[in-house]
Amino acid sequence: MYIKTFTLPLGQTRSILEDASEICPEFQSIYPCELFEEKDLSEIQFGRITIFYGGNGSGKSTLLNLIASRLELNRVSPFNKSEIFDLYASRCTYTMGYDEEGFRYRVPNGSRIITSDDIFDYMLTVRTNNQDVFEQKAEAKEEYREYRYGGPLRFQGMDQYEEFCKQVQAQKKSMSRRKYIRQMAGDEVKLRSNGETALRYFEIKLRQDTLYCLDEPENSLSPELQIKLTEMLEQMARYCGCQFIIATHSPFILSMKDARIYDLDSKPTVVRDWWELDNTRVYFDFFYKHKDKFL
Repeated sequence: MYIKTFTLPLGQTRSILEDASEICPEFQSIYPCELFEEKDLSEIQFGRITIFYGGNGSGKSTLLNLIASRLELNRVSPFNKSEIFDLYASRCTYTMGYDEEGFRYRVPNGSRIITSDDIFDYMLTVRTNNQDVFEQKAEAKEEYREYRYGGPLRFQGMDQYEEFCKQVQAQKKSMSRRKYIRQMAGDEVKLRSNGETALRYFEIKLRQDTLYCLDEPENSLSPELQIKLTEMLEQMARYCGCQFIIATHSPFILSMKDARIYDLDSKPTVVRDWWELDNTRVYFDFFYKHKDKFL
C-alpha cells in the first residue's frame, strides 16, 4: 500500500479560521472545517481498497478531494472549494507505507483523482471527435476526386505546397479513395453506449503500480457494467500493484473483496462490512419483499 494513514485536523478549527482571516479577511464559508468534527473522524487507515460510503452531504467527496489535494495528485476537472479549503488541507497529515525492502513509498508517478466530470468530458470528446472526422471525410472525398482526375501536377509556389502534397498523394497508383480519405480525415472512434464508453475510459486510463482516487465511478454505468468495473478494480488491486480510494454508494462496488469501508453516515464514523450498510439493506429489503416474482 502506498498511503497508509491520513489524519484530519480535528480540534483545529479556531486556529485555521484565525489563519484564514489573515489571508482572506472576507471569506464566506468555513467549509470543510467542522464537517468531520461530529463524525469524530480523525484518522483514516487505508487498505489496498478503501471506500468512503455515505449519502449526499456526508463528506465522502470532500475527503477524496482533501486526500488528492494533500498528496498533490494529478487532476483534470476542477472542483468547487471554499477560500480556506487549501489551508485546511495543508493541516492534514499522512504517512506512507513501506515496500518489500523496507523503503518508504512515495506517491507513484501518474497517480490521479478521477471524477464523474472527467468521464463525461471523455464521452463528449469522443462524440465531438467523431463529428469532426465525419466532416473531414466529406471534404476528403471531394478533394480526392479533384486531385485524382484534375489534370497534371502543378507546383506554383510555397503558399500552395500543402495542396500540392495532397495532389501527389491522390495521384499515387497505390492510393485508393478509401485509403486517401482515412489518411486525410482519420478514423472515427467506435461509438458505444454512455455506460460502455465510461467503462472504456477506465480501461484506457488505469495503469499498474499507481494510486487512484475515484469519485463515484459508477455514474453512467448499468448494474452489469458496475460489476465489470468492480472486477477490473479488484484485479488491478490484487495483481497490478494499484491502490484505490473510492467514494461511492453503489452496492456492487461496496462489495469488493477485502475493501475497507468507512460509513460516513454513522456518528461517530465506523468501519463496516458492505452488507451492514443502509443502502445495501434497502436493496435487500426491496428484492426480498418481491422475492416471489423471481421464483
